[in-house]
Amino acid sequence: MKHSRKLTFTIQAFQLADALLVWVAFLIGGGVRDMLRYMLGKSIADEAALASMNWILYVCVPFIPLLLDRLGFYERMRQKTTRTSVEQLLRVLVVIILFIGIIAVFAKWVDARRLILGIGLISVFVLLLLRDRMTTLWLKKRGGNEAAKERVVIAGSGLEIDEFLSQLDPDVMADWKIVERFDLGLREVEELFDLLRDQAVGRVLFSANNTEFEKVAKAVEACELQGVEAWIAASFIRAQIARPEFDMVGTKPMLVLRSTPELSWEVMFKAVFDRVAAVLVIVISSPLWLLAYIGVRVASPGAPVFFSQMRAGRYGKPFRMWKFRTMVPNAEELLDKIKAEHGNGMDGPVFKLDHDPRVFRFGALLRSRSIDELPQLLNVVFGDMSLVGPRPLPLYEVAAFSKMAHRRRLSVKPGITCEWQAGGRNAITSFDEWVDLDLHYIDNWSLWLDFAILLKTIPAVLLGKGAK
Repeated sequence: MKHSRKLTFTIQAFQLADALLVWVAFLIGGGVRDMLRYMLGKSIADEAALASMNWILYVCVPFIPLLLDRLGFYERMRQKTTRTSVEQLLRVLVVIILFIGIIAVFAKWVDARRLILGIGLISVFVLLLLRDRMTTLWLKKRGGNEAAKERVVIAGSGLEIDEFLSQLDPDVMADWKIVERFDLGLREVEELFDLLRDQAVGRVLFSANNTEFEKVAKAVEACELQGVEAWIAASFIRAQIARPEFDMVGTKPMLVLRSTPELSWEVMFKAVFDRVAAVLVIVISSPLWLLAYIGVRVASPGAPVFFSQMRAGRYGKPFRMWKFRTMVPNAEELLDKIKAEHGNGMDGPVFKLDHDPRVFRFGALLRSRSIDELPQLLNVVFGDMSLVGPRPLPLYEVAAFSKMAHRRRLSVKPGITCEWQAGGRNAITSFDEWVDLDLHYIDNWSLWLDFAILLKTIPAVLLGKGAK
């Protein structure tokens, strides 16, 4: 049975996790065996017996997850019952026992090895069943969490949309929040563009075989310009930026036009690395947090130590970003006055200014070493930001974008640092140039690029290069 890339990736991840659990189960078997020998007053050390178990590990660790996959153990995990899981596990264990038994006929066995094997296989059953049931519970809980669902739009004619949805597996749709059924025959493409912008949509699925080709092409362009994935159950469409490729929604083949990094081990590693590294940096930098906290309290008594502001996250979804406060408490109220008196050091919708008069003296010190940015590590831990990515902008600046292509920088998670910060930080004064650097990062993303930007950021921060 063919799977979507996402489901294939998920199954592979569970197979690796289960292989590790099988190995742990036999470690448990060895540990219990040693404990029993100790209780009976026998020698624990028996390297020959333990070494003789290695070939069993070579059989069980890789083949148990593969056999489980053949029996559909990783299919429809949200709907699977405990009884089904138990039956699948028992069938696989019976096959493994028969296979090992056939091989064992040609070798001499001792009680110690049979004990390790028996306890190990029981542990395999228990650990894999627990992992499976916990996964099912987690998937059901996530399915009930509307905020965790992927926000999608179904586009096409009314009848086509009905037919498309009727053919999909409910298990596939359980992770979706269908923001809107967009009728391409009755509505203008500009409305779709506004919908993607306002509703933080992550994917648009087109079922538009009977819709005018030119209109579908314009709708795809609206997705492309904002970095939103377009999944098309229709004829081939040539795109200038997005990479066309095939994927599956349930059993339905789809043409995908993707202009952002696709799901991969690299993307998964980036997500894990972001959170682990953020936690480590928070721990290591804790003295700086204390220094900043005390300094802001003393320099600006009676005002909050932290500054928070709603910023545009991935696909424009709002989130609250945190920093140490470096400006006077009424800084946002003074913005229009500062613009009128001092102008703007950056062209376009964003505001940057050298020696902003709203910054108090200790705040300027925090900015010069980017200490004020440290609380954003909490945003990384919470999953709203990444260590590397386009800098998040205030919602009012995103709303002021004059070019549709500018929104494509919202197609990935925002980051604490990016190419323009690592290279020259605030030296750039052209918003178009800033966006070009962000789009270059998105179009050429790799783990190595992230690591290179992080390495370039360290001296930029330590030397205060370009800080304002």
